[in-house]
Amino acid sequence: MKTLLIDDEPLLRAELRRMLAAFPALEIVGEAADATDARDCIRRLRPELLFLDVQMPEQTGLDLLASLESIPLVIFVTAHDRHALRAFDFGAVDYLLKPVREDRLAAAVRRALAARANAPAPSETTGANPEPDSDDSRPEPAETEASIEPFAADQNVLLRDGEQTCFVPISSIQSIEACGPYARVNLSDRHPLIPRSLNFLEQRLPPGLFFRVSRTAIINIREVARIEPWFSGGLRATLRNGSTFDLSRRQAKIFRDRMTL
Repeated sequence: MKTLLIDDEPLLRAELRRMLAAFPALEIVGEAADATDARDCIRRLRPELLFLDVQMPEQTGLDLLASLESIPLVIFVTAHDRHALRAFDFGAVDYLLKPVREDRLAAAVRRALAARANAPAPSETTGANPEPDSDDSRPEPAETEASIEPFAADQNVLLRDGEQTCFVPISSIQSIEACGPYARVNLSDRHPLIPRSLNFLEQRLPPGLFFRVSRTAIINIREVARIEPWFSGGLRATLRNGSTFDLSRRQAKIFRDRMTL
């Protein structure tokens, strides 16, 4: 697979090139230090895969993608997680945080190769969640880990936030949203991305405290400020921080059965 490295830091491009040497299926055809160089390389070299930084001089990696008529497969490599949601709007294969771990890089390469072959990526606990459907009725793939013990409602959990690791009460998690192959954990003051599927997290979270409102979101029941009827027999839950989550008719029935006296 023809691969282009785009990052404004030469040392990081060199390190990425070294790590990618372990994957003979990838052919690195060039490098670029900014969006202007990258556009020229994409036009000339026609890469099938980009390893793309977000923060670059003058134009960001996201600006670069927005300017292209046809976007190759993209794996973002960046020091920040705050752009992840928009990155996956561009159909990103994966979103790697610097410094890149070899196991995460290998998983990203496997997803890229699977995407090129038009086949589903291998099943992993860090895999992407399928797209939601109208009634949340399709079965989800089973997690590969067996015998997952749920946390207690009064327990603290470790969350990695960029280069920092925080230890927070599980009850302080307001909601969790699917974000490509990650999950975004929403706290009052930060929103770390963790390499877990919602399937896995649903099994780890205390069921008396959290509720899976859809295929793409889990909410903390204690954070719900208002529940109101919504379209097609569903419900809309508004949390105390103002964020809203829609429950399909099926999930609304489960919620009512569970929460009604």
